[in-house]
Amino acid sequence: MPVEGGSSSGSASAARHPKQKRKAHSLSIRRTNSTEERPPGVQRGDMLEGQDSKLPLALRNNLLDLFGQIEREFENLYIENLELRREIESLNERLTGDGQTVDGGDPTKGALKTKASHSTSQLSQKLKTTYKASTSKIVSSFKATTGSRALCQLLKEYMGHRDGIWDLSVTRTQPVVLGTASADHSALLWSIETGKCLLRYAGHAGSVNSIKFHPTEQMALTASGDQTAHIWRYMVQLPAPQPPPDVSVSICGLLSTYCQVLRSGVQNKPLRRLVLRQAPCEDDQDSSDREEGEVDGEGPCEVPTVRVATATLKSHQGVVIAADWLVGGRQVVTASWDRAANLYEVETSELVHTLTGHDQELTHCCTHPTQRLVVTSSRDTTFRLWDFRDPSIHSVNVFQGHTDTVTSAVFTVGDNVVSGSDDRTVKVWDLKNMRSPIATIRTDSAVNRISVSANQRIIALPHDNRQVRLFDMSGVRLARLPRSNRMGHRRMVCCTAWNEENQSCNLFTCGFDRQAIGWNINIPALLQEK
Repeated sequence: MPVEGGSSSGSASAARHPKQKRKAHSLSIRRTNSTEERPPGVQRGDMLEGQDSKLPLALRNNLLDLFGQIEREFENLYIENLELRREIESLNERLTGDGQTVDGGDPTKGALKTKASHSTSQLSQKLKTTYKASTSKIVSSFKATTGSRALCQLLKEYMGHRDGIWDLSVTRTQPVVLGTASADHSALLWSIETGKCLLRYAGHAGSVNSIKFHPTEQMALTASGDQTAHIWRYMVQLPAPQPPPDVSVSICGLLSTYCQVLRSGVQNKPLRRLVLRQAPCEDDQDSSDREEGEVDGEGPCEVPTVRVATATLKSHQGVVIAADWLVGGRQVVTASWDRAANLYEVETSELVHTLTGHDQELTHCCTHPTQRLVVTSSRDTTFRLWDFRDPSIHSVNVFQGHTDTVTSAVFTVGDNVVSGSDDRTVKVWDLKNMRSPIATIRTDSAVNRISVSANQRIIALPHDNRQVRLFDMSGVRLARLPRSNRMGHRRMVCCTAWNEENQSCNLFTCGFDRQAIGWNINIPALLQEK
């Protein structure tokens, strides 16, 4: 989690060990291709280098791990089968010792046959179930990877921060830009189309943990580890769209330069680099020619910088972890590690209410898009709903649906609240009846700051295990954002945000790998796949 005045590393996931049902007398059985007998430092993929295969190494390792799980299951069943045979032999010996013959017309023969037949039937059924479950797991992994690439396309990468990015948001007014809040004490504004950094805010003295934009004006609200929240104005101008290059002129120039190279007989690398850089397609540039650490676009030091806030909100005694605008933009709410949430007037920076009641540090706060409602989440495994619709009565409701830290709770356009937790679950609640969730999504990793699309009501889940998954409000899984060596985050994903202003639907994700990524989500195909 964000720390005061600095950054923090992502949490390491706990290792899991498969349970194996083996008895003492069966421990002598060893597999020739087991992990214990593999030479140290040799991976599964390295042992198969000599084999002719066009699959990537990572995919081959994944397949081998899955087949290894199947092998272990069959090995356990084989051992159980041996034990069953020993039991049958011991029963036969007892019957022989009592003077009864198994092959004769003894009445116990039918019972033995029935027991053996029943055991064999159970063994066969267990083998079928194990094989079906293992193969289904392999097939589902292929389906998720190939299908997600068709439904979720990488739009742009936004790189320029010097530390992990905790939060991101999209402006609600024109021009539409992307804002990111980072542990490097800064917030950056980006052009969504070009990926160019437009403005840098450097007014905080600690980690910037949250960023939200005013609903109607060009103002931003940031929360920081320096125990303050800042309201600051910005003015950005989107870069003009570049005209398409004249391909004929570019090709003529390229051919002319290339002819000069042939005539001179010189084939050194600088002249070759000059020829390649004149090509109209950027993909033709040799990646080896780039300087190490070179990043496309302008860095944060080359853009306009805002250092003075319009208003500074100072009432918390701990890290301000999140902040948001109430409907109308006249008031803001902040959530802090001092176990309280504060409500401020924007014009006067005056503290209006202090919302207390949580037993541990707050992790997030969110406001309703059309009503004066606030929801706060905490490490005490609860989230609270604060109602400010009646000026004379400020009611609060406490909801206990999780077993671990509630990392975020957000409103939807309808009458729903969606909460995510470190207990690896996401729950959908109805504001009219919040005694129990109407849907529960179970995952395999802790869930960070979630977001829900306004039009299609699709939930985007960022995970500690670097995955981003999409679900509908009923808990049905729709897709998983593709992640490979060239796509996706390399460390935990901290937050997601939707942009549905245009006809196309974009999803933005940020992580502790210092980058934000924009994705183009094909909503019609996604819903059709459902």
